[in-house]
Amino acid sequence: MAGRGTPATALLARRRVAHHVHAYEHDPRSTSYGQEAAEALGASPERVFKTLVAEVDGTLTIAVVPVPGSLDLKALAAARAGKKAGLAPEPDAERVTGYVSGGISPLGQKRRSPTVLDISATRFDTIYCSAGRRGLEIELAPDELVRLTGATVATITARRD
Repeated sequence: MAGRGTPATALLARRRVAHHVHAYEHDPRSTSYGQEAAEALGASPERVFKTLVAEVDGTLTIAVVPVPGSLDLKALAAARAGKKAGLAPEPDAERVTGYVSGGISPLGQKRRSPTVLDISATRFDTIYCSAGRRGLEIELAPDELVRLTGATVATITARRD
């Protein structure tokens, strides 16, 4: 993995957390990073999670939701005992996490922020999330992600009717 490390992978190695790093060739024309990752890995999109940065009552908050889902902002606010939530502007998300949009990992961020993981992650033995670079994913147990981020687990994915 020489030359491929990120703060997220370094954190996992330091903490000796069981994980696998999966690299794939990122298509620079792609804007659906999570879907691209799922297809490249041959993984069910429900098992691949995207990291979104939101603001809950003025506090930047990390939301980790399955690729095919969308973030339910009201549910996120409720999970953080807040009143109002909205997506953070991309420059703020990049500044606070230290990662580039499309490659934001919930792990190894520049500044640790409150994190909420969608409850659907608990259905799987392992899930995928960004390793901190487009074209690089980490596979790990959801309970390890919760432990390392101090995440709250809640239903934060919008229902599809």
